[in-house]
Amino acid sequence: MSEAPPYRYPFFYGPEGRLIQVDAALEAVRRGSTTIGFKTKEYVLLASLVRQPKPLMEAPEKIFVVDDHVGATGSGYVGDLVQLVDEARVQAQRHRLVYDTPLDVLSLAKHLGAYFHSFTLYTVRPPGASMILGGADQLGLQLYQIEPGGTYSNGKAASVGQDSDKAMEILLQGYREDLSFEQGMQLAVKAITEPSGDKGRLEFGVVRKQQGVFEKISQEKISAIV
Repeated sequence: MSEAPPYRYPFFYGPEGRLIQVDAALEAVRRGSTTIGFKTKEYVLLASLVRQPKPLMEAPEKIFVVDDHVGATGSGYVGDLVQLVDEARVQAQRHRLVYDTPLDVLSLAKHLGAYFHSFTLYTVRPPGASMILGGADQLGLQLYQIEPGGTYSNGKAASVGQDSDKAMEILLQGYREDLSFEQGMQLAVKAITEPSGDKGRLEFGVVRKQQGVFEKISQEKISAIV
């Protein structure tokens, strides 16, 4: 019996014990547009730079409504990010149908982490995107970041994509828990555009503690504030 061709024996681990497929996905994330999220006492704000793919072509969407109370953004391959958003939406709607209540953000982050992780167990690549979730549930305002390897973490601020380290430095310098919404918008613009000098179109989404509803911010409102 002849041996199977070499491509049937993928090398999952590199010499340092790292998953090669996950490292490749992380590199795709690092090449994506700068994307951030942070939460204050009153709101969670998501923001992303939107790159126009070709002249005369409309730029892809980067801020997504997952459910009434939670939204998402991310960086990496946009096609992979859209697939992740669809997976999150299906999970959120499935929970509503079964339990007649909105899905808490932690459970959604856990599900997406497990979804990411499942790709690392087989001979397929994980999605080349990293996602930031922002929402409000019974425990208050929530912000989570989910990585291609399946790791999820929560906190007050997250940044992914190109220049994400520099964007985080700017967030650390200007962040306060009592930032007004207008101040938060201005900080987000600075964190995204200052490292690269890219003044392209930005998209924003916000969920406020009082309303508990995630909404995309119109370009008219963005222009009026920043």
